[in-house]
Amino acid sequence: MRMILYVKNMVCDRCIMIVRQQLENFGLRVNEISLGKIEVEPSPDANQLQDIATAMQSLGFELIDKEKDQLVEQIKNQVVELVHYSDLTTIGQSLTQTIADRLNKDYAYLSRQFSEAEGLTIEKYIIQQKIEKVKELMEYGELNLNEIAFKMGYSSSAHLSTQFKTITGFTPSKYKSAQLNNRKPLDKVK
Repeated sequence: MRMILYVKNMVCDRCIMIVRQQLENFGLRVNEISLGKIEVEPSPDANQLQDIATAMQSLGFELIDKEKDQLVEQIKNQVVELVHYSDLTTIGQSLTQTIADRLNKDYAYLSRQFSEAEGLTIEKYIIQQKIEKVKELMEYGELNLNEIAFKMGYSSSAHLSTQFKTITGFTPSKYKSAQLNNRKPLDKVK
């Protein structure tokens, strides 16, 4: 029998690899795995689930068993996937609508659940993730601010600069010239 496990703090391909190895060490077959969601078989029993939870926690991950927490983590994972691993220039609708479509839920419902659990809106979470990606792109130095703004789905570099300063306290040029390297790990963005 199969079981779906939801895991908090899975935010990158390396996380997926580590979690897969950990579950396979418990003798489970991983049928599907994506950011925060894993289908395994056979279904682990209660003792094995506790052992898995302990092992995951030692690696910085957390098994999620409450439905609302699972939904919030799914929203976060969708945002991370869209902002950090997708081409935002090809998405023909708002990120919030894309998330609602992908999770097959009403956006108002998602927004309410997320805000209650996290104390901020999905839109603000998206902005914070986008700013972390902008910091990364600026550190690489391969794109100018106009190119970064386009790549990140901003209407202009001025719009990006305004949001960047609101979140970081620095204009992008000040941030870059000061060579600040205060990027946050993706699972710490709030």
